[in-house]
Amino acid sequence: MSASLSTHVLDTALGEPARGVHVELFYGPGPLASGQTDDDGRIPMLADGLDPGAYTLIFHPPSPFFTRVELGIELVEGHYHVPLLVSPYGCASYRGS
Repeated sequence: MSASLSTHVLDTALGEPARGVHVELFYGPGPLASGQTDDDGRIPMLADGLDPGAYTLIFHPPSPFFTRVELGIELVEGHYHVPLLVSPYGCASYRGS
């Protein structure tokens, strides 16, 4: 069993993708993968071939308030898409498809 992970970041205040956002994936104490969002605010494949388990996904969004958004996620098998919606003073995430 293995999992893969993609993400994207949307700036809901501007109504457009957030470009150049640094995103990191951790498994345990160490970094496993990282990337920058493209012009469409996406990282199409942040990681592939992941073992089942608990991971930490860290976003560094373009916000004057949120300098780091950390999500604990549990991956089992299959593809996971985890978007971040961010505005200057609010953020939300969900499991996408």
